[in-house]
Amino acid sequence: MSEVLHSTFVLERRYAASPATVFAAWADPEAKARWFAGPDAEHELDFRVGGREVNRGRRDAGPMLTFEAWYRDIVPDERIVYTSTLSAGTELATVSLTTVEFTPEEDGTRLLLTEQGTFLDGREEPSWREQGTGDWLDALATDLSRAAR
Repeated sequence: MSEVLHSTFVLERRYAASPATVFAAWADPEAKARWFAGPDAEHELDFRVGGREVNRGRRDAGPMLTFEAWYRDIVPDERIVYTSTLSAGTELATVSLTTVEFTPEEDGTRLLLTEQGTFLDGREEPSWREQGTGDWLDALATDLSRAAR
């Protein structure tokens, strides 16, 4: 019997950079690959409404993981909305809707990421996705701090 789980999580981060700088780290293919894709991953980014992003990589001897996103709404320096899938090999694991909001603050940017996901047949757990998303938001912080030096 198939299993479907639904989950929503919200992650908040603060970055010591302007909203334009943080937004650019999502929009520029080279910058996004630095913090989002693994060292041996294949990464493609067509950042525009209707554009597509693909990230393919493998962990250890596991199946090829393919993250594929389609950009639905982009408001420069303010908001990104995308739908995405994650597949393990040829098997669909998740389908999600994600909104990323950038709000200026005195000392930089408040980023709020909300993901609503459908998790299929135990191929991924909501807690794994939340942890992984948090990890790459932390990698973004590291990349932004390197760029500021």
